[in-house]
Amino acid sequence: MRAIWLAVLLLAASRSAIAVERVVSLAPSLSEIVVELGSADLLVGVLDAGERPAELKDLPSVGRYGQLDMERLLSLKPDLLLLWPGSVGPAQRDQLKRLNIPTYVAEPHSLDQLTAQIEAIATRLGRPERGVSLANDLHQRLDALRQRYRRDKPLRAFYQIWDRPLYTVGGEQIISDALEVCGARNVFADLKLPAPQVSVEAVLQRNPEVILAGDQAQLDAWKAWPQVAAVAQGQLRLVTDKGLERPSGQMVEATARLCQLIAPSPRMIESGFRSPASRLPQTSTPDLPRDTRTDCRQSCTTPGCNPCPAGCRPSAPA
Repeated sequence: MRAIWLAVLLLAASRSAIAVERVVSLAPSLSEIVVELGSADLLVGVLDAGERPAELKDLPSVGRYGQLDMERLLSLKPDLLLLWPGSVGPAQRDQLKRLNIPTYVAEPHSLDQLTAQIEAIATRLGRPERGVSLANDLHQRLDALRQRYRRDKPLRAFYQIWDRPLYTVGGEQIISDALEVCGARNVFADLKLPAPQVSVEAVLQRNPEVILAGDQAQLDAWKAWPQVAAVAQGQLRLVTDKGLERPSGQMVEATARLCQLIAPSPRMIESGFRSPASRLPQTSTPDLPRDTRTDCRQSCTTPGCNPCPAGCRPSAPA
């Protein structure tokens, strides 16, 4: 028995020796994940990009998206950096590598990858049990959504980011995976770029059954092509939920609301169908200050958005 207790004490000592104490998050979505893991006490600095969660309102800033204050970052003496690649330019990413500060890089391309990365972040924070618990919860919710909204023939969906020029999401962008959870299929899933530019003719050729955009005027513009299935069937859907733009745990709830928006058929509605989104708890994590997809100056906030529309600049990371 004494030997067992000694082993337990040694394990606890080894864990405390490697546990991080000073974490800097370099993306809003990663800051949200730390808060969702109940570990905001470990954060000593964050990269700013819009309104912060209440738990982080008094933390020092290490700059804004694309403009990392390296001197300020070093003054905080972090023992772990959480990095989304798009939040820091290539030159400063190289600088960070040379500093040899332990870094966890997160860029999920699917919701399952997101939950795995949440669990991995919890482990890096020295709180693996919280990651396992949250990841299991998110997996269960995703499984329930997939089962509820599964279609034998997926709904053809076009997700519009911007209109001039016309931008959408590619198949390796996490929003494309959210569409699949909802029983839909991104009509441009074959494109590898996270945010490819496409033509109106290409959209017409792929004939989506539902079109989603963050601006009503952009949706109304599609009425000029009544031959498109989405227009003929009145399936032009306004997406006002900015939670889809931030890959943190709350994105699963945002996906549930997306499913409610696009997936129910008239038959399901008539039979009294209720979306799982109405039964899932809502998060209180603040949104970014505006729907950035409707502002050319801020049209590149979708995670991994590259390249930006001409004349635009990225202004807020995932």
